[in-house]
Amino acid sequence: MFSKSCEYAIRATIFIATHSDREGKVGLKEIAQQIDSPIAFTAKILQVLVKNDIIKSSKGVGGGFMILREDLKNIKLLDIVVAIDGNSVFLRCGLGLSNCSEDHPCPVHEKFKFIKKDLAYMLEHTTLEELSFGIKKGWTFLKY
Repeated sequence: MFSKSCEYAIRATIFIATHSDREGKVGLKEIAQQIDSPIAFTAKILQVLVKNDIIKSSKGVGGGFMILREDLKNIKLLDIVVAIDGNSVFLRCGLGLSNCSEDHPCPVHEKFKFIKKDLAYMLEHTTLEELSFGIKKGWTFLKY
């Protein structure tokens, strides 16, 4: 459903969020290792997230990536998805057809539009605070 870049962006953002309550920042290598992503690919994704004001970064000794604790309630999963993949996940045909519409529907069009609506609701109402809480408590995981 999401691009590989978007999957890594979501994982990276959640990982950074789990460290928002400690002093300091999380480094690129640690993020890449914890989300099982190549370092160069992770760096590009993090640049996009910084540019879209989802995460903060600082360079130099003691630098790295962070999310302010007070921002965790305001950053929604939708923010990450739109920053990386745009809104194509809501517009794309369930079968990947380029001309699928209400007037010219694919075989799964009617059923898939409800899935897209539910997905949009979930992304709009899921915060980083909620997702990082599950990681901190050990209820959810970012890698095997």
